[in-house]
Amino acid sequence: MSILLRYREAILALIIALMVTGISLYAPPFGTLSNGVGVLNDTAFLFMMALAQMMVILTRGIDLSVAANLALTGMLTGMFNMVFPDLPALIYVAMALLIGGGLGLINGSLIAFLRIPPIVVTLGTLAIFRGTIVVVDGGSQVNTSDMSASFAGFPKLELFGLSSVFWIAAIVAVLAWFFLGQTRSGRGLYAVGGNPVAARYCGISLPYQQMLAYGISGAVAGMSGYLWVARYGVAYVEIASGYELTVIAACVIGGVSIGGGVGTVAGTLLGALFIGVIVNALPVMQVSPFWQMAISGAVILAAVIINARAEGRALKLILPEARRAAAHAKR
Repeated sequence: MSILLRYREAILALIIALMVTGISLYAPPFGTLSNGVGVLNDTAFLFMMALAQMMVILTRGIDLSVAANLALTGMLTGMFNMVFPDLPALIYVAMALLIGGGLGLINGSLIAFLRIPPIVVTLGTLAIFRGTIVVVDGGSQVNTSDMSASFAGFPKLELFGLSSVFWIAAIVAVLAWFFLGQTRSGRGLYAVGGNPVAARYCGISLPYQQMLAYGISGAVAGMSGYLWVARYGVAYVEIASGYELTVIAACVIGGVSIGGGVGTVAGTLLGALFIGVIVNALPVMQVSPFWQMAISGAVILAAVIINARAEGRALKLILPEARRAAAHAKR
């Protein structure tokens, strides 16, 4: 399976390279260095949130509330900044991590201890989080004029032309790679998704792993909420509406199995980049806004179908080998 994933990642990277080359030939401005930097900066939020969503999907779960978490946490940090405008930016980052992580743990608790299906829980909390924004802000919004310089300036800092949001996403990617590959808890996410019964017999706690996954997902969504609001200069109830579907699509395109237990950091990042290239290419190619969503959806659907067929072929190859190994063991 690991060989198949590496093969898929290489193919996806090649497809992205061919896409960039073809689009650049059709619309030369797309191939410039400045536009490439812009694609990476614009896709930074998707990088982070797709990695966090991957950890949830590894446990055979789903988190539909990440965009609502982003919106609510962004609004709360923006309102907090209006009251305490002189605090350093890292305080707002820490606050966003705590709020988002707490919201994620609400999801994890309901799923782990009440055993409510993840799609039901997170669909419900999606509506609750969006509704809470209306309650706390009274239907108004926070604008750039309401934000302090320290609050709004941090996501716009640049290093080598890349925004601080991109560099934070890079740190998240490194931490995700280390956590999933080098720690017992990270490997436990793969175990409970691949075979929950066997994982339980090995002493791996499913409730703990679920709480951990949803807590991480919520914390990353919350941090993204502050960065999103500060970067784009506005917080209101509908920000990032529907973004959770884009996040899930990036995971699936990157080879993360909805059935759990399969997925890599590199593949998820490539899946997010794939979507980022498409989203940024369509306006450059002067495609009508009425067609942009349809084309993006069609390309994503095609990638998902290819992913599903690849998983099916892998299963056909793996099962006979498993049967032969079992028969040999009986002898």
